[in-house]
Amino acid sequence: MRIRILDRYIFQEVVFAFLFAICAFTAVFIGSGTLFRIARYITDYGASLSSVIKIFVYGLPNIIMWTFPMSMLLATLLTFGRLSSSSEITAMKSCGISFSRIAAPAIFLGVIVTICAILFNEHVVPWANTAYNNVVYYEIQGNTELKSQDHIIVKEITGGKMQRLIYAREYKASDEILEGVTMQVFDEEGKVTHVENATFAEWRDEKWIMHDGMIYDLADDQRTHTMKFDRQILPINASPRQIVREQKKTEELTMSELKAQIAIMKSQYANTSKLETELYQRITVPMASLIFALIGVPLGLQPTRTPSSMGFALSVVIIFLYYAVMTLANAIARSGAIPPIYAVWIPNVIGLLSGIVLIYRASR
Repeated sequence: MRIRILDRYIFQEVVFAFLFAICAFTAVFIGSGTLFRIARYITDYGASLSSVIKIFVYGLPNIIMWTFPMSMLLATLLTFGRLSSSSEITAMKSCGISFSRIAAPAIFLGVIVTICAILFNEHVVPWANTAYNNVVYYEIQGNTELKSQDHIIVKEITGGKMQRLIYAREYKASDEILEGVTMQVFDEEGKVTHVENATFAEWRDEKWIMHDGMIYDLADDQRTHTMKFDRQILPINASPRQIVREQKKTEELTMSELKAQIAIMKSQYANTSKLETELYQRITVPMASLIFALIGVPLGLQPTRTPSSMGFALSVVIIFLYYAVMTLANAIARSGAIPPIYAVWIPNVIGLLSGIVLIYRASR
């Protein structure tokens, strides 16, 4: 019973500190970034009050997502720093309670925060980012014309099954042209039975017309029948406006959508390093909450009395180092020098090894 009471006590202390840290870091992000952007939108575009409120609200999920790991670090530093300075840790150890038992509630909270952050990052952040970008582009900036985009993807799904998939390397808004067009037709089993490639497709007379292309019919006997064409109608009932409005930026995609887009782009031999980096980062950034819990607990258990400001300063230094390494790793991943699946894990691996060393030293 004593252990259960102790677990509950430490867990509650870390939770309260964690909530305080989220508020503190969110306020810092808002003050250092969001308010400046809002001021610029008001002065440059005359943004209305309703639009300002919308971008403030829609911008919060993305900010909160980044504060989860750093809040976990600050919470453990403050909690265990206070317990250590008030000699409560010494009293616990004198009762025969091991370091691992003392640290368990904080590690458990780190696991909970990691899981919640992954779910939050998957179901809330992409939706909020989409809403934010739409308000900025259409309501505040007042854009009515379409903009050029890379990697256009149009899907036709019937009864939950993919019927037709169109990929274009680029959409040129000024000419209403899709460049590097590929259309794939699927059978009931999801196999590709028909492929059409075209140099470009133009929007003319309310339809898409492909130019300078090749048709591939894939027979059941594994033979391929080919035919060239100069002009061919692209069978999609979507105008340029509809196509462009359906496209999403990388930060607006869920993990399942990222995986699907990566698979499509790989089939067209397009570079997917940026998308893969974003996909794996959806896991590595939330995982940092657990990593920072492993680091924060032993660092907070200082034998000397230190003020809370020292815990905050130490957390800022560690966070800066972590995100500096993460930025470098992301740049390496996007360049293709190292496969993204390995590069994005570099900061977490370094953090995990550091946490293990610190825990080992603290438990001796």
